[in-house]
Amino acid sequence: MKYSEALQYKKEALKKADESVLQNYHIIIAPADTAESVRYIEEYSREPEKFRDDSCKEYSSTEDYQVVSFKKESD
Repeated sequence: MKYSEALQYKKEALKKADESVLQNYHIIIAPADTAESVRYIEEYSREPEKFRDDSCKEYSSTEDYQVVSFKKESD
């Protein structure tokens, strides 16, 4: 999906998510390409506070994005 669609999808997902999901999972926009998505998620996981929704654009060679969720790392 295009970035604008992914952003809207993420906003809806955040609205529908219950508190335990919000506390335990990252919900982010990532490149649709698998290799690019893996690289983005790995870097995001190291320092999530340094990333914005549109940071995914720097990691994508296309204009296709997806919304993904993954478990937050325990400290």
